Amino acid sequence: MTRDELVRTLIPDRVRQGAAYQVPDATGMIKLDAMENPYTLPKPMRDELAHRLADCAMNRYPDPHAMAICAPLRRWMGIPDTLDLLFGNGSDEIIGLLISNLIGTGRSVCAPDPSFVMFEVLADQYAVPFRALPLDSEFDIDSDGWMDSLVEADPALIFIPQPNNPTGNLFSKDRLAKIVESTQALIVIDEAYTAFTDADYLDWAIRYPNVVVMRTLSKVGLAGSRFGMLIGHPDWIVEFDKIRLPYNINVLTQTVVQFALECAPTLEEQTGKIRQERRRLTTLLEERGFSVWPSEANFVVVDCKMHSARSLFEGLKQYQILVKCLDGSHPRLANTLRLTVGAPEESNALFGALDQLVSS
Repeated sequence: MTRDELVRTLIPDRVRQGAAYQVPDATGMIKLDAMENPYTLPKPMRDELAHRLADCAMNRYPDPHAMAICAPLRRWMGIPDTLDLLFGNGSDEIIGLLISNLIGTGRSVCAPDPSFVMFEVLADQYAVPFRALPLDSEFDIDSDGWMDSLVEADPALIFIPQPNNPTGNLFSKDRLAKIVESTQALIVIDEAYTAFTDADYLDWAIRYPNVVVMRTLSKVGLAGSRFGMLIGHPDWIVEFDKIRLPYNINVLTQTVVQFALECAPTLEEQTGKIRQERRRLTTLLEERGFSVWPSEANFVVVDCKMHSARSLFEGLKQYQILVKCLDGSHPRLANTLRLTVGAPEESNALFGALDQLVSS
């Protein structure tokens, strides 16, 4: 049998017909496409971190539960002792872990539509049925429509980003509570952008037996460390820990996260700057005739109105600025761009380029 025949025989059609997740080359670009913190730690802190990394025991396996991180993380995020923690190699690993638990059960996964693409991507990779839950005209939860869909889909798992990506808005707390109270599915509230909003749903993991909360440190300056967490009642965490791969948080990441938690005031100062810049970015975009969707995250979605989103996307690349073109990704995101909130000088470069592009 030839290699091509072996590939077609051994690799499922759903994999061969799919495509790898694409990350554009951002070398030399002002990077406003991936919701990253534009700030690094001050040099004295980076120097201290370098010393700690140099002392890491690379010849030893890491602590399988990253226990040194738990206490400072609880203090910083206000996680009560009644809830347990499970760590993942970014939120993606946790999403995959939760979905993989459903393999062979016939139960489905649900998530808002539009929302974070990895919910559907990972469900497809694990051959678990996925059901999209369309949002209403204001990109909020469509309570009646969702209730009907959930009865039909009979999901075991429902992901609810709060705030949502890519739209940036918070869903109505009352509508979300109605969904939580109406289903026997496990509700995973994804608070990836919790640093940029005053909303906090940790107490829901105590109040409701079917709620857990997912968070990450990627958006507050540790995207390169790949560190995410699931927070929930011990009854949930002990079960999911059984299917977590051992040693999934490497010793370098554990060291970086532990050090970053010691630098929490600096991270908070940086997220405060991003919130402030989000307001300025929104104002200056609106002054230029763009429609900016309300955002509680570290990005904004821009309806380009009389301009072509695709043309602006390509034009900005000529100015060495990379943003996310949402046009074509979903019917309700037509002619939109998603802009990460950068540092003021990055925003200024963006405005300079936009002024040139829209006037030409």
